[in-house]
Amino acid sequence: MKKHIFSLTILLALLTYDLQAQVKPGTLLIKNGTILTVTKGNQENSDLLIENGKITKIGKGLTAPAGAKTIDAQGMFVMPGIIDAHSHIAIDAVNEATNPVTAEVNVGDALDPLDISIYRALAGGCTTSHAMHGSANAIGGQCQTIKHRYGGVNPEDLRMEGAPRTIKFALGENPTRVHGIGRGVMPRTRMGVEQVMRRSFSDAKAYDEAMSKYKAEVASNPKALPPKYDRRLETLADVLKGNILIHCHSYRADEILMLMDVCKDYGIKSICFQHVNEGFKVAPELAAFGASASVFADWWAYKFEVYYSTAYNAAILTKNKVVTSINSDSGDYIRHLYHQAGKTQRYGELSDEEALALITINPAKQLGIDKRVGSLELGKDGDIAIFNAHPLSSYAVPQYAIVDGNVEFDRAKDADDQRLSVDPVKSTPSFMQARSRHDHDRCMQGVFELMNYLFQN
Repeated sequence: MKKHIFSLTILLALLTYDLQAQVKPGTLLIKNGTILTVTKGNQENSDLLIENGKITKIGKGLTAPAGAKTIDAQGMFVMPGIIDAHSHIAIDAVNEATNPVTAEVNVGDALDPLDISIYRALAGGCTTSHAMHGSANAIGGQCQTIKHRYGGVNPEDLRMEGAPRTIKFALGENPTRVHGIGRGVMPRTRMGVEQVMRRSFSDAKAYDEAMSKYKAEVASNPKALPPKYDRRLETLADVLKGNILIHCHSYRADEILMLMDVCKDYGIKSICFQHVNEGFKVAPELAAFGASASVFADWWAYKFEVYYSTAYNAAILTKNKVVTSINSDSGDYIRHLYHQAGKTQRYGELSDEEALALITINPAKQLGIDKRVGSLELGKDGDIAIFNAHPLSSYAVPQYAIVDGNVEFDRAKDADDQRLSVDPVKSTPSFMQARSRHDHDRCMQGVFELMNYLFQN
């Protein structure tokens, strides 16, 4: 009995250690590849060194520190890890559809590091994504920018440390269909969506003013009573202050113009319109406001309000100086964003640099993380995708995906690892053993062995 109590104590300690373990940045040398920096041109037959998760050197003839892993990228193309500005991977349910305004909820509170879609995204060279609330609400919940660190047990490992806060808004049919028709709850119309937003901002402004007044008063009067705490209004007050970036589901040009007017009235200066299928109609207005656009390459007409768009949308927006990205909104398309970006060379004749920017530096700007990722520059995070051909070629196949200097996907190695083909639902232990991503995997292997021993004895 004492032996089992001791063993259980060790088991609990190991589990606690694993849950608290942090992803350690790696050191890695990539040699002899064609470096596509996206922002500073290309360098052929060059090397790139990542030390402790950061890019420290780019050039020829670099040497690896002792013990560092080396990848020979001869004949390959090395580019920044692909970034998806609109995704729903790593979360199970995307809509808190109980109210037209749910700014108090947060996607980051319910991340799933074992979602197989993360691994599939890595297999497509995608290393970062924006895990978003759905579009059932005029004002939805807060979203979470994540790095694709697949296979851990700690959801915190997915969060991109220090990434700006974002929130999901939605226009048009989605919020009116979910809340208005048959429920007797505003909004039922497109004009109702606008008023839900205006009323929410006005309430948030009044709440923030009351809080500020209380904080000033309590300094001289410790018995002063605070306003009733409201996390929803607190979040919206942060939106008004510019502390949270708006990403808004949108299709029609008239509604896009409407929301920009609302933002002007409340002093909001930063907004990214998602989907924005009719953005080409109002590209100059988007540019003048400073709004950005995250679009589909050639996806529309899947419901009535989005029957009108064009495959030239991304190119038109880009030529009008709108910061534009191409997103997936799909667990499938997230693996093919380099193909989606390539379509803009057929529809719009964008240059290689312009097309690659749509899936790298531009989505990084939209998420407020461009000082860390989105291009290959000294001091940026070691998030890399390596292809066997130019990534805009229809023949290109991703070979490696690297996050913070750690190889998270290796096509040749992973193809030989039979454990990765195990169904995680049917065989959890084998799946967990297959993670082999971070140092604490060995800890978890010991946990399973100890559990088996305890059950058998």
